[in-house]
Amino acid sequence: MRFHIKKRRSAPAVIIVPLIDVLIVLVIFLLVTTTFKQQPSLHLTLPDSTSALKSGANENPPMLVSVDTQGLIRYGMDKLPVTLQQLQDRLNTEAAKIRADNREPKMVIMADKGTPWSRMINLMDAGAKAGIKGISAVTKGDGKS
Repeated sequence: MRFHIKKRRSAPAVIIVPLIDVLIVLVIFLLVTTTFKQQPSLHLTLPDSTSALKSGANENPPMLVSVDTQGLIRYGMDKLPVTLQQLQDRLNTEAAKIRADNREPKMVIMADKGTPWSRMINLMDAGAKAGIKGISAVTKGDGKS
């Protein structure tokens, strides 16, 4: 008599690594091909203020001091030539007027590229002696390129 011995079957194995690779490819494909719905932007109607100050309306214009390559000092928009002492006197009186209006005085020094640095320091010191804290320096080239 011959007995037939049954072999035990092993459970089927699912290989996970290639399955994960395929799933990642599918997710990337779906992300690339999906079109997203554009939401309309929110429209806001902001209230207007009639008492709001416009930018720069309450600010005072800066005191303008120009100096050229020879060191000649000119004051104001008219660019009147002045000496360093005359400039100091004018800065003192203008700064006092501006402070009387509860505003902060400002000074702008416009200089050429070849202006002596010592003259720029003299002008900054004159502004500091007048109590001007906002001192700006602007330089420009000689125009030759």
